[in-house]
Amino acid sequence: MHASNTPDHLLRARLPRWLLPAQWPQQGHQPALADLHLAQGRVVQVRPHGTQPHPPGAVWDVAGALVLPGLVDAHTHLDKAFTLPRMGVVQPGLLGAIDAMMADRQGWTEADIHARASRALQWACDAGTVHLRTHCDWWEPDAQPLAWNVLRDLAHDWADRITLERVSLIPLHLYADRSTALRLAATVAASGPGALLGGFVHSTNWDPQALRHLLEAAQHHGLNVDLHVDEELHPGAQGLATTAALLQELRFEGHVVCGHTCALAAQGEATALATLDAVAQSPITLVTLPITNLLLQDATTGRTPRQRGLTLVKEARARAIPVLVASDNVQDPFCPVGSFDPLEALATGVLAAQLEAPFDRWSDSLCRADWLRTGPAALPLQPGSSADLLVFTQADHWGFPSRAQGRVVLRQGRVASGHAPAAWHVPATASHTARSPA
Repeated sequence: MHASNTPDHLLRARLPRWLLPAQWPQQGHQPALADLHLAQGRVVQVRPHGTQPHPPGAVWDVAGALVLPGLVDAHTHLDKAFTLPRMGVVQPGLLGAIDAMMADRQGWTEADIHARASRALQWACDAGTVHLRTHCDWWEPDAQPLAWNVLRDLAHDWADRITLERVSLIPLHLYADRSTALRLAATVAASGPGALLGGFVHSTNWDPQALRHLLEAAQHHGLNVDLHVDEELHPGAQGLATTAALLQELRFEGHVVCGHTCALAAQGEATALATLDAVAQSPITLVTLPITNLLLQDATTGRTPRQRGLTLVKEARARAIPVLVASDNVQDPFCPVGSFDPLEALATGVLAAQLEAPFDRWSDSLCRADWLRTGPAALPLQPGSSADLLVFTQADHWGFPSRAQGRVVLRQGRVASGHAPAAWHVPATASHTARSPA
């Protein structure tokens, strides 16, 4: 894809309210349509429709269709993807899924992992994802898993389409010895860019000293951290609260993502909200995984689940805690469904968490890559940024994300997947002839 050969064009589109400045004009009860000026594969300007003469070039008349920036899938498991078809009966619940995966991984090879992860990345690319973070099971203190270097190589191969980060998903007990924790962090840090230190923090392996060692080791080696935390409905789970307290005590300089945190929903209101108050004072982003959490939490054979298993996303957002929604597992023992389309996860979350105005208020949970790192806020679609966009040709803002499957994905201003309707291509002026975007 060569941005230098990408034609200039203008899109008249409906952007989500969170992406627009406060002074953006209204059109009835909605934000006014936007003119997106794209040139050489990059965003030149975003302004209210009709406020300035449009520049020379093609006008893509998308008729006010909904548009989002490229998607961020903040929590996936490429090493496990598409393993379910070769498994037998999987016992319900998180621990049953872990047992099934531990048995299957004995037969993994680099070629097997590469093939499955490549398929997953293609699905993600087709969906419009531009930034994807994958966890990688890491069960031995002195040996990198087969998948780790495969994922590093795939990150290099896909760099022009997807930013791929990888997290070492290490059971908490392997951090119990401080020297081992430092050695693990050193190995992760030396493995190349895009690597993060991770851990599985659960009441079945709870060890606050090990969690301290994990964070100290990350701090020592300059690593950001991404944790599976309290992926359970045990009201006594302490992983998230302890993480927030340790980050303050250690004056942690990096960034921490805490995925799942389902136990918040099982705790008393005062306890859960006090934890969120502490999280709000820490460099923590929460990631909720609606599809997998609905499937695995409160799961017993022959019994309808009584609890939803989601974390307290509304209460977190009310405290200005960044919250992302992600795909998690796809067609493996943890989750039999999924498609590496983050919008599918958001659609599930809209229903399960009763999210209001999902396009205008909650679609940012799929687009904010800046919430995965330290530093100032950085909204997408700023001048000079890559023109990576999703145009939803069939959806509307009040029903979103229904009918969001029909989309056109632009990468560097060119159609990368989906089909652009012929009606898009009209002349900008009588003196300028429309040009095909592809």
